Amino acid sequence: MNKNIQLLAFMIVWIAVTVVALTWGAYVIWPDNVHTDYGFPFDWGIHTTNTIAGPVDKWSVDITALVFDLVFWLGIMTIITALMLYTSKS
Repeated sequence: MNKNIQLLAFMIVWIAVTVVALTWGAYVIWPDNVHTDYGFPFDWGIHTTNTIAGPVDKWSVDITALVFDLVFWLGIMTIITALMLYTSKS
């Protein structure tokens, strides 16, 4: 298989993994707070649906954590892509 096709396939799969990791939700139930955390490894979004005072619909978005998530996933992709290109020349 051509190295460029392998590289393209890897990047497409990695971008799909990045999208899934950024939009993955973890449903968290505490006795007085029910919310969904979005993002992996950093929680960049929190959707609170229920509190001790009753139902709510509150979103909290942490832009810094979102940027760190993107840097994490796309940085790993860049490193692996560079290694794939470097090893293909030797």
